[in-house]
Amino acid sequence: MNVTAYLEITMKISEKNRPAAAKVYADYRQPFLDTIKGAVTKDLLIRDEDVQVLHGFDSVENAKAYLDSEMFKNDVYVGLKPLWSADPDVKIYSKA
Repeated sequence: MNVTAYLEITMKISEKNRPAAAKVYADYRQPFLDTIKGAVTKDLLIRDEDVQVLHGFDSVENAKAYLDSEMFKNDVYVGLKPLWSADPDVKIYSKA
């Protein structure tokens, strides 16, 4: 499967909350890759000012569908929301 779309979620997370955010990422990375339709990659990117999770998908449609999945709504979102300093920035890109 090739990556043809990316879901980028950028979050403002304080330094003290980053270990908890990294745990959420680690806990759901493999289940995401194993069970979410069209999932190809998932990477955690860290900068001083924010944290990003970059998800690779086989289609824009599957990237959008993940945001409505039970895993995202009931597990990932619930685990990360208390750690945010501001609402996340969510973008979906198609690969040229």
